[in-house]
Formats: sequence, structure tokens, C-alpha cells
Amino acid sequence: MQLETLSVDNLDALIGLVNELWPDTDINEEREAYRAAMGSAKEVCYLLKDQGEYIAFTHLTLRHDYVEGTETSPVGYLEAIYIKPQFRKMGVASILLKAGEEWAKQKGCTEMASDTETENVASIAFHTKAGFTEANRIVCFVKRIG
Repeated sequence: MQLETLSVDNLDALIGLVNELWPDTDINEEREAYRAAMGSAKEVCYLLKDQGEYIAFTHLTLRHDYVEGTETSPVGYLEAIYIKPQFRKMGVASILLKAGEEWAKQKGCTEMASDTETENVASIAFHTKAGFTEANRIVCFVKRIG
């Protein structure tokens, strides 16, 4: 398996994987966001390729604002991780996480954080297995005022 950092050469492959993870997302918005990420020192995306096929990606950012449950700043934040279903349970996530953790350490982080929806049992199990501990569960509210 070959680990690649996001570039113009693999942006289309990343967008395909993003669309698999979030089929209801606006692909054009995602493309622009990930294109901007390519030049940023505060975020990174890694893709994993197996026998010529892109099979997984992860997206990490540096967060300097407060991150629930953390004690330091900046924090390496796992924004997204996706592995095609047929490649799961094969150590692919570990490869991506290790790369992300190394990137975060190089940026001065001593903690990683992430989040998921409370009903996403598979993601909760993944995070737990990967060494994350649950920090909190919250309910978010919004109110229109105009």
C-alpha cells in the first residue's frame, strides 16, 4: 500500500472517496475546500492506494480553539477518515492514523481529538479501538432570530 499526501494529481480520487463517505454533500464545495487544504500548514489529507486504486483517506486539522476534553493546544483533529468497505479490518485505518499522528506531533501537538454522531456505533467502536477515549456527549441547539 502506498500513502500519498493530497495533491492536484489525486484530488479527483479524494473527492470520489469523500462522495462515498458523504453522498449528500455538495461536491463542488468539497473540491474547493480540499483544494484550499493543499496549501495550508494547518491541515493535511492522506490517501492510501492499493494496486493502483485509492481505497481510503483521512483529513486532519490543527485546532487552536478549545477542543472538548483536551488540555493542550494545538490539538490534532481527526476531521474525517474513510476506508472503502472491502478494505476494512485490514489495518488500513492504522496506517492513516499513524501518519496523521506523526503530522500532528511535527506541528507541536501532544493530543489528538475527533468527534462522531452519537448514533454512529461503528465510528464510536473505531475511535475506541484506535485509542481515543470518550470526552463528552452533547446536544447542539440552534434558534433562528431573523
